[in-house]
Amino acid sequence: MSSLSFMATMNDSDYEEETMDNAPILICYDGSEGARRAIAAAAALLGSRRAVVLDIGPLLTPAESVASVASVVPGTAFEDLNSADALTRAKDGVEWARRAGFEAVPRSGISAPIWEGIVDVADELDVPVIVIGSRGLTGGRELVEGSVSHDVARHAGRPVLIVPPPHDEG
Repeated sequence: MSSLSFMATMNDSDYEEETMDNAPILICYDGSEGARRAIAAAAALLGSRRAVVLDIGPLLTPAESVASVASVVPGTAFEDLNSADALTRAKDGVEWARRAGFEAVPRSGISAPIWEGIVDVADELDVPVIVIGSRGLTGGRELVEGSVSHDVARHAGRPVLIVPPPHDEG
């Protein structure tokens, strides 16, 4: 189950009469080079348009999970911290998106699993496409570490633009 907090300035009624051409897209942003590359690719492919830049943080990081069992940290302290961190990253992503030509607003939340939070926001906003970067993991490494981009594509029920890392030159 996801617990989401938001800072988007658009509401559901803004989307009721949207067409695919003018509806805002959902850009997933985690602060990585892959996320910035995804913003650039989306700008090149989709052109200037409205966008919601989303960061979904974890409910608890692995270190926080251990600390929450072994300490007297108040019940939602880690979730509150992770939610604030997600909003900070989303705002950073908005700056990258605006430089790329998007009219962007931030949105953030926390969820486990992360792909579920992304899909929930995409469903709520009924976006025409989700843009997300990929780390390019394959085989055993993907099985062990997981792939948020693949899970989003598997569960979204809408187009997902997955932007891979550049090819290695060597």
